Amino acid sequence: MTGEKLSWKSMIPCCYKVDDEFVRSKKQVKKQTSFQRLTLLDFDDPSSPLSADELSNSFIGSSLINFTFTDLREVTHHFSSANFLGEGGFGPVYKGFVDDKVRPGLKAQIVAVKVLDTEGLQGHKEWLTEIIFLGQLRHPHLVKLIGYCWEDDNRLLVYEFLPRGSLENQIFGKFSITLSWSTRMKIALGAAKGLAFLHEGDKPVIYRDFKASNILIDSDYTAKLSDFGLAKDGPEGDDTHVSTRIMGTHGYAAPEYIMTGHLTTMSDVYSFGVVLLELLTGKRSLDKSRREGEHNLVEWLRPYLRDPKRVARVMDRRLEDEYPMKGAQTAALVAYKCLNHYPKPRPTMDDVVKILETLQDENNNNIDTSISDPMITMTLSSDFSSGSEQNEDAAAPERNRNNERNQGYGWRHRLNRQRMVASYSDTALYRRH
Repeated sequence: MTGEKLSWKSMIPCCYKVDDEFVRSKKQVKKQTSFQRLTLLDFDDPSSPLSADELSNSFIGSSLINFTFTDLREVTHHFSSANFLGEGGFGPVYKGFVDDKVRPGLKAQIVAVKVLDTEGLQGHKEWLTEIIFLGQLRHPHLVKLIGYCWEDDNRLLVYEFLPRGSLENQIFGKFSITLSWSTRMKIALGAAKGLAFLHEGDKPVIYRDFKASNILIDSDYTAKLSDFGLAKDGPEGDDTHVSTRIMGTHGYAAPEYIMTGHLTTMSDVYSFGVVLLELLTGKRSLDKSRREGEHNLVEWLRPYLRDPKRVARVMDRRLEDEYPMKGAQTAALVAYKCLNHYPKPRPTMDDVVKILETLQDENNNNIDTSISDPMITMTLSSDFSSGSEQNEDAAAPERNRNNERNQGYGWRHRLNRQRMVASYSDTALYRRH
């Protein structure tokens, strides 16, 4: 395979001869598969604009169903209000039903049909971005894109329908039930696996909009990441980051990304830490109805997470102490490390997955401290009181003053002055059902 840039004209499915030794190596198979993934740059050629016909004939389009607008109007009963699920920055979302009468061989299933609002906050680029990523990426913890519609000015996307809606509705909804400890950790692990999958490929993907409203839940409380309109291809080669316009949701975006526009996989790790903290506390990342000093959940509770004696104070009272204390302490420390003010000390999502896998047994009160992986061992409850962790918050003000003098920035002091840009993602996706 050469390093020649691919274009949509070359995206015809092809077969590759693979020897037995290569097949036996799962790692090599994974790399070969991910190496074929097309990036946004492959479509970003002004001299060769992608048309509807070209998309349907491309490698990506061939893996999806190209619905007509009439098809989707019929499966949603003319986009009736009875089938309305919610609305976000992309546009309204409707429930529908498809089967082999719509397309021969199509599995009978309930779907979610997302309609681009041409006068809304997102546009054709975000619509195409979802197709480029979800048309190629398949994973149990990513929402499945079934098809699309590109007809005249109409842009629609068709997804699998997830009956329990978003994590945001599950933990913050007015009529939501209290999620058990084991269910919360199952959701956290699933979401972490989804992010790890995106980050670990030869062509990494930065999700950029990880938050509770973009995590959808199926009937078995399996978490799936949705809304890839703001996703970006990660840095490759010698590049350390992707420079991009700041598009983050206040309360979830990493501080270094807000200040510099430099995007890395560690930006997603920070956002994961915010969601994990929301799962532990049952509180929103931002809530101005809370008293002064408690509006920002991370700033308020992060110092508590590294102290095992204080973890119980932050836990959601609705759990009524029905959780393993050591498991809660470990999860709290994972959140603490993900929420580091600086990106390099944060763990990778693969490390986070390994740790959260130890918390799946709700009765696991004796976490195995003999695990050899240094990242996992470092985060166990016996390491809560390490000197570097104890002194981090106490040293932060002086360190930040030095950084501001020597480097010209101080994230914690300037965050409040930085204008946040809304992400315009589909926070209302599956709000009602």
